[in-house]
Amino acid sequence: MRSVKTSAQASTARYTNAVMCAHSSCQTQSRPVLARLLKAAHHAPSVGYMQPWDFILIDSVEVREQVLASFHEENAKAAENYTGERQQAYRNLKLQGITESPMNLCITCNRTRGGSHVLGRNSVVEMDLFSTCLAVQNLWLAARAEGIGVGWVSIIDQSKLARILNLPDNVYPLAYLCLGYVSEFPDQPELEAKGWRSRLPLEELVHSNGWGVALDDEVLGAKLRH
Repeated sequence: MRSVKTSAQASTARYTNAVMCAHSSCQTQSRPVLARLLKAAHHAPSVGYMQPWDFILIDSVEVREQVLASFHEENAKAAENYTGERQQAYRNLKLQGITESPMNLCITCNRTRGGSHVLGRNSVVEMDLFSTCLAVQNLWLAARAEGIGVGWVSIIDQSKLARILNLPDNVYPLAYLCLGYVSEFPDQPELEAKGWRSRLPLEELVHSNGWGVALDDEVLGAKLRH
């Protein structure tokens, strides 16, 4: 089951020195906020109400260093997908905050939770993964409301990550996140600001009654363009 691939793009946040606090007093003060984020994630909708997620809090330096080693190995492979200036631009991107962020969090998906017959999962068995993504989204939105940045590090070997975290075979490490207060939330995504990719025009992504059929609602089309 660990062969499942996720398509989430890696991103990271810029963490301020104010939250690089290892003292117990600092950690204690942040616990109510962390609890609110986890509660928000846990209240995400899920198919058949299976609630397939678990949350692994990672503050161990030793564990983080193992995860970081996997990132470096996979990132070196990813860089080989590009050449010349594009490769250099890739290498200059900040794609993880594994050791810098105050807290790492792995949100997992228990692929057997709810038993062999989960309501609503008979036709689309990946609904457990999609449901767990909703928990990630809930946590992300709650974090933004708290002024906390979230970075999803997807450049990791999932099989190695599962071994590092001692996951059972039926549990998939869906999202490895870095969390921490940030100095600012930029107006543009970092990849857009650095010219890696641009946002696609929304009006080109909305179809009418079938794929590739242009939207025939002029009012809605105008609203989408502006």
